[in-house]
Order: sequence, then structure tokens, then C-alpha cells
Amino acid sequence: MLEINDISKSFNRKLALDSLSMQVKSGEIFGLLGPNGAGKTTLIRIINRILEQDRGSIRFQGKLLTEDHLKVIGYLPEERGLYKEMKVLEQLVFLGRLRGMTKNDATKNARFWMEKFAIENWSKKKVEELSKGMAQKVQFIAALVHEPEYLILDEPLSGFDPVNVELILTELKELKKQGKTVILSTHNMKSVEEICDRAALIHQSVKLAEDTVWNLREQQKKGEFIIRFKGNMIGFANALWTGFELIDREEIGENRFVAKVRMRGENKMDDLLKTLMGHIEIEAVEERFPSMQEVFIELIQGKEESHA
Repeated sequence: MLEINDISKSFNRKLALDSLSMQVKSGEIFGLLGPNGAGKTTLIRIINRILEQDRGSIRFQGKLLTEDHLKVIGYLPEERGLYKEMKVLEQLVFLGRLRGMTKNDATKNARFWMEKFAIENWSKKKVEELSKGMAQKVQFIAALVHEPEYLILDEPLSGFDPVNVELILTELKELKKQGKTVILSTHNMKSVEEICDRAALIHQSVKLAEDTVWNLREQQKKGEFIIRFKGNMIGFANALWTGFELIDREEIGENRFVAKVRMRGENKMDDLLKTLMGHIEIEAVEERFPSMQEVFIELIQGKEESHA
């Protein structure tokens, strides 16, 4: 749905984006990841036509992106931008009409979303009277009120407590089921693992990686396995011998343990099982894949070391 081709942008000769290219597919939740200052928000502002790129192009559904496309895009900026003196319903209707809706349709949609997020009783309250979390919900609804096909959310989970984080994530999953496409810029790596289909990692204005979340995790795995077993820990450690490294262990009951081991050389899980059988009673074996937080750190450290 969205093709970003060779985008570059500088501010006062400081490069914010450097020949960035990526694709967001229709109907997916796409994670846009990176540390502060990586260039994520700059890219999002370019997509939303707030900034103009210095070089490169963006195509939306095969055509060069224009102002007209913004009517089908919902945008939640990192810097929340509600009018404090306006009442909640009045605010949502106003923002819906800016996206081309009639007053009646905007009002109907705003009431629907307020009821869904349990803030319908606040419709006549001014924004400045709301708690931070309540105002966050209003801002999120503002991105949805005009029924966009495409959502761009810049740090949508910041400022929410765990209950409301779960509420937002559940709603994003529901929107995906309806065929909506979502770009999610976030520091919340757990949410990326939970809901994102694919992700791109940006660091210091360049893209380090772009793939499915599963592939990104698999590419950084280190041949580690978690084993739960009954038996003697000394016997377990001796059985590993030189082909496997015991990294960590925990006693979880009488003669019951959980251990983390790392393969050496070309050894595989079958080799591990053959080595241990007869020495302990294996209850469970699971290959350990790195979390997205670990992938994030690994890729950034690798980039920094290559430039050291």
C-alpha cells in the first residue's frame, strides 16, 4: 500500500533520513522502530505531508502521495495536539470535518468511539478538564473518527497505564481484522512482538533491517535452548561435555531444574537430546528466540561497532 523510495531529509545540514526505502503492505500492522533521534517522526511527518523530503518519493496505492490521500489516513502525532478550550465531542466533530466528513457523520462516529472507549459522559467537558489518560483516548479517537483505511500512530501507548495499553492493542488487532493498515511507531517492544506483522528498525537516519517480526527474531538467535528436567544437576552438566555450554540454571523443586544451554559448533537439538537421554528425565525443551528488545539492542550495537 505504501512505498517509500530513497527518502532523504536534512535539517541545518544534519541528516535526519538517509536514502530510506521500505514497503508497508496492505492489511498489516507495521512496526517502525528506533531510538530517539533515529528519524522515525521525521518520516511520519513526511508521509503526512507536514514536511517535504529533500529527495525521494512516496507512493500510496501505486500513485505518488498527495494531499488528497490524507482523507483516508488517520494520524496520531507524538506531540498531542488537542484544543484545550474545546469540548470533547465538539473537538472530534471538528477534526472529522477537517478530513472531509459531514457534521452528522462526524457526530455519529465520534459518539460511537466515545461509547466504545467509555468516555461518552465526558462529551461536554473541555479537554483541559480531562486527565492525561482520558485526553490520550480522545486523541486516539481523533485518528479514527473519519474511518481511515490507513493509520499512522506515533507512540500511541505513551502515557497509558497497562489496562489502557491492552485496550489500545486489542483495538488495533480489531482494526487489522477489518482490513485496515497500521504503521506503529513505538518504544514498547513487547507490543511489537504481540501485534506487528513486520517491522523496520531505523538508527541514525538509516534503515538497519526490515522483515517479519518472526524473521528478525530468528536471525538474531544464538542456538540457545531452555530445558526443564528431573534429575541431578551435576549429572546434567557432565552430560553436556564439550558440545554444549551451560549458561544458567534454576532449581524449581526437589531434583527438578530449568537450565539454559548454548550449542557449540554445528550441534543441533537432536544432538542435545541424545547427549542428555539416560542421564536425566527431560520434561520440556524449547528453543529460545531473542525478544524484539534484544534484537533492537543487537542491531544497534552492531551498527555502532562497525563505525567504531
